[in-house]
Amino acid sequence: MNQISVLLFVLFFSYNFYGQTNYNSGDKELDTELAEINSAAKLDLAKFKGELLTAYKIPAVKVDELLKEKMEPAEILLAAKISSIAKKPLELVVTSYKTNKSKGWGYIAKEMGIKPGSPEFHSLKNQSKGNGKDKSNKGKGNSKGKNK
Repeated sequence: MNQISVLLFVLFFSYNFYGQTNYNSGDKELDTELAEINSAAKLDLAKFKGELLTAYKIPAVKVDELLKEKMEPAEILLAAKISSIAKKPLELVVTSYKTNKSKGWGYIAKEMGIKPGSPEFHSLKNQSKGNGKDKSNKGKGNSKGKNK
């Protein structure tokens, strides 16, 4: 009985820590990363705002505005990434988010022209936490080629 109580506590804690926002990006790994980013951003909001300014030229005032509109920090980052990759204004991505939030970020990315499985989606998925740089290393592998 005691083990069950501990298991329920751990599951409840995990849900509260990671499960508060369902990003529904269409990629479980990305959703997990977004939950981690969200937790870290909440611990140091000033650093998070600085990273958004550096990587995406989003001023802290705009971040504060989006936070007041009930967007989570990771959602703001994801909107900025989608805006950058799709070459669409941040405001357009945020408007799509507000209209389609229940459909998830995968749907929003698709609405902005980022198709699941496309190079743009992989770029979105593989960008490092907050700095906008692609970690996919496409074309930079250590393979020696077919004939070597």
